[in-house]
Amino acid sequence: MDKNDVDRTLTRIAHEIWERNRGSENIAFIGIRKRGVTIAERISGKLKKLEGAEIPVGALDINLYRDDLSEIASQPILKQTEIPFSIKGQKIILCDDVLYTGRTVRAALDALIDLGRPKAIRLAVLIDRGFRQLPIQPNYVGKNVTAEKGELFEVFLEEDDGRDEVIITKGDLNGTEK
Repeated sequence: MDKNDVDRTLTRIAHEIWERNRGSENIAFIGIRKRGVTIAERISGKLKKLEGAEIPVGALDINLYRDDLSEIASQPILKQTEIPFSIKGQKIILCDDVLYTGRTVRAALDALIDLGRPKAIRLAVLIDRGFRQLPIQPNYVGKNVTAEKGELFEVFLEEDDGRDEVIITKGDLNGTEK
């Protein structure tokens, strides 16, 4: 995906959210750090253009809720959860860049429930690459891509990386070519 593809995809997701919810009332976005936050901010901005209403955006750090915490680091790097609004009674749109096994989303759901009881939680992702290990499905999908197990999706967003692009590479999570 190039810059235009990413923008068009996020615009389509914003329209789907607006249509399915009949507006933006009681909607709030929470992005999973790091790129999920950027995606949440962009979709919120697109909805603001549609409806003229400010839609709150928060950032969620899920590191302490991961089920593989002991496998990834002895001392996890914690980032800040910043949700400057109550999630109680809100329709939360949880945002992330790539949905794969479902474990990140499971961790995010646990973290959200610890913060309160929203009216509903919906999931919006830029890419759904399949290979789920948990019964988690997105409500809003930018692009469904069937990938091989050894393929990695690298998402670059202007605010975080200086460019908008999604590429598929072969290798492990450290970028080592296989």
